[in-house]
Amino acid sequence: MTNKRLQTGFTLMELMIVVAIVGILAAVALPSYKDHVLRTRRVTAASCLMELAQWMERNYATCMTYEKTGTPPTCGTAMDSTQLPATSCRTDLTNFYTFAFATDEPKASTYKIEATPVGAQANDNKCATLSINHKGEKTESGTSTAPECWR
Repeated sequence: MTNKRLQTGFTLMELMIVVAIVGILAAVALPSYKDHVLRTRRVTAASCLMELAQWMERNYATCMTYEKTGTPPTCGTAMDSTQLPATSCRTDLTNFYTFAFATDEPKASTYKIEATPVGAQANDNKCATLSINHKGEKTESGTSTAPECWR
């Protein structure tokens, strides 16, 4: 009767093949994941801008101006970047976007709100700063077109 040893475990070659396969998968998946996260935050910022624009329109319907007038008391809503409504989307995106009025806005009959990427989102060169104005015109400062940035 021959005495055979049973092999248990993995050989070094098998282990190195598995490590190589995992490395290749990670090299392909990680950039795709990062791009997906950037796009997801961008879409959330775009919807947040839409929500802020709706808030501006509701205020305009009440006060007949986008600016702070202070009279009557129902029109005393402050219209500056620090006092835009603290919506949940703004809170969720605090580390990734800054929401503010464009320079010299709002005026009595116009406004433009911008979402400027900060932190990790600053790497979003495709759309960069998103903005919406009183006409509902959506713009971006990046290299892509509006349909891609605002879907």
